[in-house]
Amino acid sequence: MKRKLTAAIGIAGMMVSVAACGGGSKAEGSGQGADAKELTVWLTVDAQNNWPELVKAADAAVKKKHPGITIKHEYYGWPDKNTKLDAVLATDKAPDVVEMGNTEMLGYMVKGAFAPLEPSEFDNADAWLDGLKASVTYEGKTYGVPYYAGGRVANWRKDIAKQSGVTSPPTTYDELTTALDKIQKEQGGKFNAWYQPTRDWYAAMSFVYDAGGAIAKEEGGQWKATLSSPESVKGLEEFKNVVDTYMNGDKTKDESDRYIVYGQGKSAMIFAAAWEGATAADPKNDKTGKLKDNLENFVMPGPSGKNMPVFLGGSDLAVPVKSDAQAVAAEWINAFTGPSGQKGLMAKGNLPNNKTDLATLKSDPATAVPATAAESNWFVPMAPGWGQVEKAQILQTMLQNIGTGKQSVEAAAKEADAAIDKVINTK
Repeated sequence: MKRKLTAAIGIAGMMVSVAACGGGSKAEGSGQGADAKELTVWLTVDAQNNWPELVKAADAAVKKKHPGITIKHEYYGWPDKNTKLDAVLATDKAPDVVEMGNTEMLGYMVKGAFAPLEPSEFDNADAWLDGLKASVTYEGKTYGVPYYAGGRVANWRKDIAKQSGVTSPPTTYDELTTALDKIQKEQGGKFNAWYQPTRDWYAAMSFVYDAGGAIAKEEGGQWKATLSSPESVKGLEEFKNVVDTYMNGDKTKDESDRYIVYGQGKSAMIFAAAWEGATAADPKNDKTGKLKDNLENFVMPGPSGKNMPVFLGGSDLAVPVKSDAQAVAAEWINAFTGPSGQKGLMAKGNLPNNKTDLATLKSDPATAVPATAAESNWFVPMAPGWGQVEKAQILQTMLQNIGTGKQSVEAAAKEADAAIDKVINTK
């Protein structure tokens, strides 16, 4: 997923421990390229700028096992990476390890660009977060290793809530809507008690999955869209109710500038990626001068009575099928994403790739909210034509038509299902 750092989660006071990064007995390098003398690793600038010590520790672990090996690193920005990767994959100069946004994996797996990996060779594979595991799995095979994650939380202004007599964050959906009703009444009709961009399909699909629905389901090897199922429609109806009741801004907006709008003081709450609240409170974006000490994260409650399932963004690491050093590449990935590597990533404000480490964050008040929120998660259908669904912005169009009143929920959902069904099984 192309995203900003999740450092805004706010894991404070933890020390990065890298001395043992890459220990363990897995991914020993017994397959193709086990005797490689050179390894090329492509990562995004996130690693270069924020945890270079973890990269060095993984290098050291591999070099200890393979004396004399040369490890080269190249770093790319998110907008540039895939263009360069596509070009190099057409040659014999493919990198051995490449970082991918988890929503980018599917298209490359469908095309056969990545080598299959054996999960048992990687630490914590049996505890990978469900949404991250889904992102590296295609047709029953594993083609990548989850690296780290970023979740979604609710964030609201304590000062505005207090003005309406609300002194603590809600723990149920009824408490949430009751509080928002009070805030909306207090602040007036031009205010957004909940700024929820209509085209934000990540949020909308959380309502769908919370209601027991889904974007699409697989049966007999074929995918079929299910947005018009009773369960999905129930979730979409509640999403529409939120937009109708609390979102008084432009009903054709997406979420790309949500943190900017939030920083302008035009809303009391957002349901967004964990970094957005803190970014809104940055002095560059905070036009109110009040956000720094008045924002509070909480786990988003769902209408179902359970925590709202959230989309997990994040990164995966894959080995191009053209790599001549696949075995050593797997070793490097395990060194980088193994237990001590995860500790280092968590210390930098990221969610780990596995449930075991996630549980440790739940016990710390500073990290309990994002960790708890991430426990219930969903991911996109791992169907061969999903990339075409996203490219056509079928979900965004459906949601805009619902939010603006152009179509009923049922009509928009049926139209979206028909559009999805035309492409979702096409490679």
